[in-house]
Amino acid sequence: QVHLVESGGGLVQSGGSLRLSCAASGSIFSIRDMGWYRQAPGKQRELVARITNGGSTNYADSVKGRFTISRDNAKNTVYLQMNSLKPEDTAVYYCNADISDGAGPNQWWGQGTQVTVSS
Repeated sequence: QVHLVESGGGLVQSGGSLRLSCAASGSIFSIRDMGWYRQAPGKQRELVARITNGGSTNYADSVKGRFTISRDNAKNTVYLQMNSLKPEDTAVYYCNADISDGAGPNQWWGQGTQVTVSS
């Protein structure tokens, strides 16, 4: 069994910063891509950023230049540094990872962490 545990969400004013963390634990054989998605009320879940185990990244256009994704492979942890936050960034943020747990590769999701940006 694999678990993804997120932390770092909260309430921040427009223009502020937050750093999200997501740690993977359990019966992990290997981790490939890791990423962050978000879902605002009444909207579909969308990609925010992803990072490969080699460090290549891609971002949603709406966050380019403001958000930075990184990972610590030794700690099985992915981070999302969010700067210059806007009210439209308000959403539940979910961690996602492609993890092989011995039974084969699979997509795993965290429970989500709320990010609220006030204007």
